[in-house]
Amino acid sequence: MSEAILSAASRFALISAPVRAEKLGNGHINATYLVQCEDGSQYVLQRINDRVFTDVDTLMNNIFAVTSYLNGREPGSSLRFVRTNDGEKYLRCEAGCFRAYEYVPGLCLEKALTPAQLETCGTAFGRFQNALADFDASVLGETIPRFHDTENRLKKLEEAAEADPLGRLKTAKAEYEFYMERRGEAGSMLSMQAAGALKTRVTHNDTKLNNVILDPDTLEPRCVIDLDTVMPGLAGNDFGDCIRSGATTGKEDEPDVSLIYVDTALYRAFARGFLGACGASLSEKEIRTLPMGAKLMTYECGARFLTDYLCGDVYFHTDYPQHNLVRCRTQMKLVADSENKWNELNDIIREEAGL
Repeated sequence: MSEAILSAASRFALISAPVRAEKLGNGHINATYLVQCEDGSQYVLQRINDRVFTDVDTLMNNIFAVTSYLNGREPGSSLRFVRTNDGEKYLRCEAGCFRAYEYVPGLCLEKALTPAQLETCGTAFGRFQNALADFDASVLGETIPRFHDTENRLKKLEEAAEADPLGRLKTAKAEYEFYMERRGEAGSMLSMQAAGALKTRVTHNDTKLNNVILDPDTLEPRCVIDLDTVMPGLAGNDFGDCIRSGATTGKEDEPDVSLIYVDTALYRAFARGFLGACGASLSEKEIRTLPMGAKLMTYECGARFLTDYLCGDVYFHTDYPQHNLVRCRTQMKLVADSENKWNELNDIIREEAGL
């Protein structure tokens, strides 16, 4: 396999010849390799999962447009991708579709251990949002159509429950009812977007902590990575997805939901970093709907877990038969906890934004 990876790497316009490649990171979608070259330079080579991202042309056009814009504003503020020897944005060969970019050394966190660490990640994603505030989102395509269309996610859940191919609905009736009871809120932010009350922006759409590279010494953010889902969206989605995964206690698949809740100290820390970096470029309406963005991203993710459980675990990797159901329940607990803390969470946003 290493020979095939080196062969693919040699077809990119690297500074010198690639001599060694090794697996990098723990991503589940794309296969990622660290490539060492003769002169000591390093690159990241990724095999793009074209079963998930079926329109690779749109994917790479988006990435080149956004990274070129960001680096044009501030050199080194984003990943620097390398074209093939033929001048193409990616390589399509017998071994698959590949792309390459300059390696950025640093640290990626799987979980924030302190509020300060989450604030730093909030700053990174806020800077990303702020730097792209004037970028025309309409020039980007959807790499995964209707990715954060929460109403459509609920429709898929209903269809899965109606079909019930494995007879699993009987073990998840309470969970299904939980999501259906809240269906009226699913399209609330999309409706505001359609009415022009919320601006369509360039959004990352996968704002996990480990998608920020930090300086290993200062822990200052260097850049945001994993740009596959960069496309038109809402600022509240990016805020909400990191709150969902970062400002909470316990693991995403924690069986004991009593251990799961929204940590308001972490919530405030992320909000401080995010709003400190991009609050000036957001409208007041966008800022005031950030708590709803967090709730809907959590609600949507749980609905996706439940849909996959009912369908037979065809999308998310699972380690045991009820794994997706357990994941669904943690998201339910976070939604319910955010509802219980709704006034407090809104107060945090207003205070950090100075409203």
